[in-house]
Amino acid sequence: MRGSDLLVKSLQSAGVTRIFTLSGNHIMPVFDATLGRDIELIHTRHEAAAVHMADAWARLTGGPGIALVTGGPGHANAVSALYTAQMAESPVILLSGHAPINQLGMGAFQEMAQAAMAAPVCKAAWTCNSADNLAADLAKAIRIALSGRPGPVNLNLPNDVLDALTSAQPAIPADFNPLVQPLKPDTATDLIQVLARAQRPLILAGPACLSRTGRLELARLEAACEIPVIGMESPRGIADPSLGAYAQVLMRSDCLLLLNKRLDFTLKFGQSPAIMADARVYQIDPDVSEIERSRKALGDRLLGSHEADPFSAIGSLRQAARPHHNKEWLAEVRAALAWRPPAWNEATSGVPERLHPVEMLRPLQRVLDSHPDAVLVIDGGEIGQWAMACLNAPNRIVNGVAGSIGSALSLGLGARCALPDVPVVAVMGDGTVGFHISEFDTAVRYGLPLLAVIGNDARWNAEYQIQMRDYGPDRLIGCELQATDYGAVARAFGGHGERITQATQMNSALEQARSSGLPALLNVMIEGLPAPQIRY
Repeated sequence: MRGSDLLVKSLQSAGVTRIFTLSGNHIMPVFDATLGRDIELIHTRHEAAAVHMADAWARLTGGPGIALVTGGPGHANAVSALYTAQMAESPVILLSGHAPINQLGMGAFQEMAQAAMAAPVCKAAWTCNSADNLAADLAKAIRIALSGRPGPVNLNLPNDVLDALTSAQPAIPADFNPLVQPLKPDTATDLIQVLARAQRPLILAGPACLSRTGRLELARLEAACEIPVIGMESPRGIADPSLGAYAQVLMRSDCLLLLNKRLDFTLKFGQSPAIMADARVYQIDPDVSEIERSRKALGDRLLGSHEADPFSAIGSLRQAARPHHNKEWLAEVRAALAWRPPAWNEATSGVPERLHPVEMLRPLQRVLDSHPDAVLVIDGGEIGQWAMACLNAPNRIVNGVAGSIGSALSLGLGARCALPDVPVVAVMGDGTVGFHISEFDTAVRYGLPLLAVIGNDARWNAEYQIQMRDYGPDRLIGCELQATDYGAVARAFGGHGERITQATQMNSALEQARSSGLPALLNVMIEGLPAPQIRY
């Protein structure tokens, strides 16, 4: 059989049923090899969109999300999306076509150092050098992506390798199993005892723990030890509006356990006043490099560090848990995280034919509450922060610590593929939707209904707010956009689209969008307000 046949059979063995892709010369052997196989190709309009869709699939299923793109410029387009997956700790496999090995160095078509290009934004990147190695290389890629701190991996596929004949056997399911880094029971007991002695302890978890399954595991850990467990996945860090008044309780904590949570800019590098100068810090992380970085930032304030993967650690800690003595602390932290300004209940816009962001968002909660597995996707600058503050759902996918924008529509389609029978609501700004609006064509072609809600303030509002704050109103430049009717754009692609200028239109527009059975877009004209800053 051909190398491409070996690859596809190995993908099947790994349980892969969908590949998010965009065609190109180098990967035509793989397209051909999928014929007659139970693997569906979701053919996108941009390579980065294929990676974002694979990212959403991975976050929701816990298994590898597979993106397949052609070499050269196709690979280059896809690489930009790997950073979002990397910072979200999402196990994406980017399979990239590649110039033939036997032509490298000769000026081959679309020849470039693809692995070197991808390496900074993924856990590993390399080029397969033989058809005989394709199965083993795929298994290695998936194993790396799923092990320790999950993350993306890039495997490059020269098209002469895909075309070559091989007698190698496909990988078997056990070949893809992630490596386990357990936390020893004695270590878990010691950490629980340290936390139990503290007056105001917190356990902080990183993005890999914030899938629906991960959140349930964290909730079980919190219930067992009665110590607040808080997940962090926003580029706003301790100012994440979805965490309410988190910053105020964090600065009072006297003991922190970092559970697969990087000590980075989101925690102000562990420095005061974000974290008490005399707070004791402990860390569980699968990566030695992250522990070393924490030690450099904290010095002797890092009192203990242990290598373990997050879910093994959660299980060990739960087994060792005992109720914490300070019952009031857990209640205080939970109240702070849930707190929102009462004034939001009456929020309205002061600009004619514009909605306050809260007026746009609050009606969406009824859609998310209509199904126990509903998915909320959030992207964008200021509007993304409003959405994080106002909305919640059983499954939540955000653009994450990367702070990138542009992924929401693609993430929503990946979510729709992973969970085909649940509401998928994707909230984004008008800056964001411009990146991949053509994926409405993909949604229509494959019958993937979702609800995209655009907060349209006709500008790059996050940057506008920075300019206003740092330079003044007389030095605004480069932030204005057209007040484009994106609903009309969605209709042009064959979807459902509406333009909304009054809060009273929201409920009927939502009903019409959902009853259409089509990919739907609500273009909501909003007042361009700064992101919420939540304080007691």
